[in-house]
Amino acid sequence: MMNAARFAVGMQGVAVAERAYQKAVQFARDRVQSRDLAGSAGPVAIIHHPDVRRMLMSMRAQIEASRALAYVAAAASDAAHHHTDDATRKTNQTFYEYLVPIVKGWSTEMSIDVTSTGVQVHGGMGFIEETGAAQHYRDARILTIYEGTTAIQANDLVGRKTVRDGGATAKAIIAQVRETETALMQQGSADLAAIAVQLAAGAAALEEVVTYVAGNMKSDIKAVFAGSVPYLKLAGIVLGGWQMARAALIAEQKLQAGEGDAKFYRAKIGTARFFADHILSQASGYRTAIVAGSAGVMALSEDQF
Repeated sequence: MMNAARFAVGMQGVAVAERAYQKAVQFARDRVQSRDLAGSAGPVAIIHHPDVRRMLMSMRAQIEASRALAYVAAAASDAAHHHTDDATRKTNQTFYEYLVPIVKGWSTEMSIDVTSTGVQVHGGMGFIEETGAAQHYRDARILTIYEGTTAIQANDLVGRKTVRDGGATAKAIIAQVRETETALMQQGSADLAAIAVQLAAGAAALEEVVTYVAGNMKSDIKAVFAGSVPYLKLAGIVLGGWQMARAALIAEQKLQAGEGDAKFYRAKIGTARFFADHILSQASGYRTAIVAGSAGVMALSEDQF
């Protein structure tokens, strides 16, 4: 029951973020302000401006990654209940249970970031109720709290989902990430190669953190839990980046075969490239915060706050 409830809240985060993105895109297409940096004769819609494009791409990429990861989790849950092979059912159940706190915690944290960016795209109009941008931000803000706060999801990820089996499930998933990384490099595409570089760095960071968490639980439990939320976020961006990489790989194969909607597939690759360069590239910072950051978390005594 709790897995289902938490998964549903994660999907609510994706949904609110998606609506905020749609509103932001429409506003950016309609709002005319300032000349194009390349030197247009008159003012242009703000979607022409590089930083507005950066914000919209950040919203789009994070939503796509979190949605894809949630769908992968849902498919695993279906297989865990309905597959005819008992071993396959057990493997999928373990995989699903590892992903649930990430889908709930990371997707809802993402929704706060995305809806906040949506307000920023609107500028001053973001605080005018008729736009609806601020309402999405308020709606997203509660999602990290109910059905278990982000810290509770992170504690679950550490204790029941990582330490209990010594990190075996997490490392088995990371092995699948590395298979995708290899497949990306074999395509001969500059975009896919760039994605592979960041995916490899993310997988290495996540594996180091999993080893740290599993290996230090008994000797320094407070240090481990001091980095629990950064661990959840790291897992989210790496596994979300994995799904974006898988989508980019399929899109490239479709383009090479001349199949389907080429514009759609090029957009998939471009969005995956943005996620790799701007979101997945944060993995090393999370690794440092988790493995070396506990001293700062616990530095002050209670009376120093």
